[in-house]
Order: sequence, then structure tokens, then C-alpha cells
Amino acid sequence: MIAEPFIDAFDYDETGDGPSIVFVPGSCSTGAAWRPVISALNGRFRCITTSLLGYGGTTERRTARNPSIAHEAELIEAVIRRAGGPVHLVGHSFGGLASLAVALRARVPLQSLTIMEAPAVNILREIGEYRHYRTFREMSDAYFAAFRGGDKEAISSMIDFYGGSGTFASWPSRVRAYAMETTHVNILDWASAYAFELFPPVLAGIDIPVMVVRGAESHPAVKRANELLSIYIKGASLVTTEGAAHFMILTHPEDTARVIADHITRVERRCVFDGCAAG
Repeated sequence: MIAEPFIDAFDYDETGDGPSIVFVPGSCSTGAAWRPVISALNGRFRCITTSLLGYGGTTERRTARNPSIAHEAELIEAVIRRAGGPVHLVGHSFGGLASLAVALRARVPLQSLTIMEAPAVNILREIGEYRHYRTFREMSDAYFAAFRGGDKEAISSMIDFYGGSGTFASWPSRVRAYAMETTHVNILDWASAYAFELFPPVLAGIDIPVMVVRGAESHPAVKRANELLSIYIKGASLVTTEGAAHFMILTHPEDTARVIADHITRVERRCVFDGCAAG
């Protein structure tokens, strides 16, 4: 029996009734990032939100020497246990990668997994798509160097990599300030992502329904990495949201809510037919 790790403190909020969904946000944000999507779901689901390590009220547990994504997985597993799973797990950006780690560990009951624009950098390296892999590395290396050099807005280059030129500048001042304030945490997030090995045979072992979502206007390297996840995760579906880029949960909440609801509804109906556990 695996001992449950002690998690100091973590954000936890829930609203609505119905099948349980745990929403995991990405870097530089909190569970509040999911509010537009949850609003668009119109109370049809029990929606649970949290924040990743080092954001909001969630205690950081990683260090530069030990940035393992297992720490993020343990946090999400604690949230799912508190929710009283099984749950449908939905993660955006780095939250999507951390949610993938939860599915691979298989220590908590999941009914389905939705991965949205995960920075799955190592699947690119593993299958030899080095051009896209180098694109990620060149962006992050330049960003880290700028931050070490004293550029307080260094994170803007990473945000614009994902959302397109001018994305960071278009954000409200309080959102930009929080991103700058948590830059050191985001750098740990990248360390976690680069240390997370993604082997196709391991991905093929995931045995729950999986949907991978990407934006049609997202960076080609991000789109390809997520496409590869959908290819190597057995039976996974791939959804491309037209007109959207990386930050689709904010720019396209209705479209995002629709694809999530459709996926979960299909899974729930299959569970009723097959007699599997309900959430």
C-alpha cells in the first residue's frame, strides 16, 4: 500500500452539482482562471478548482534540486481524495502536464482526463522531432537568461510564445503583475516539465478516456506536442479549437466548456451502459 504524502496547504473550491470535475490551471494563475469556463457550464457539473504548487494558497514543495513533477501529481491527488473521487480531471497548460502525470501514476480514481495545451516537450525529443523541441528550449533558455539578468518582465516572452506577440501587454495590470511576481515559480514549472520523461509505450498504458485539446492558432511546437499525446495515448481523441490559441480558457470559454461537457457526457453515458463507477 502506497503511503499518502502530507500536503501542507492547497487551494480548494467547489461549486455546482452533477458529475465531479477537477480543474487544474496552468502556471502564473490560480483556480480562478477557470471561472469563465465554469460559468459557461451553467451548473451542470460539480466543479472543483485548485492551484498548482507555489500559486495562490498552495504551498510550494519543489526545489531547484528536486523539481520532479511527482510533487505536482501528489498535490492533485490530494485534491481528488478530498473531492471524494472518482473524478473527471481537466488540466490546462502545465496543469495539463501535471494531470497527465496523475493518470500515469494511477493512484487515484479517474473517470476521464482532458489535457489542454500541455508543454509535453519530451515527447518531441523522444520521437526525434528535434526542431520543435529546440524551439521550446531556445524560448525558455532566453527567458531564463533575461530573468537572471534582472529583466522583471522576462516572463512576457514566454507568454507571447504561447499566446502570440502582444499577449502579455494585453493582459490587465494585476494579471501581468502576478505573472512577474511568480516568475521564479514558473521557472520551477519548466524544470519539472523538462525532467518529465514521456515514453510512447508508457503513454499507451493509460486506460481511461482521454481528450487532448489544442488551439488552431497556437504555436506549431505546442500543437505538435499535443497531437503526439493524442497519437500515443491509446484511444485518445484530439480536438482543435478554431480561432483559439493557448489561453483558450480565457478567450474561448464557451467553446472550451462545450468540448469538455461533450467529452464528459459521452464518458458518463458509457459508464451507465457498461456499469462502471459513477462520479
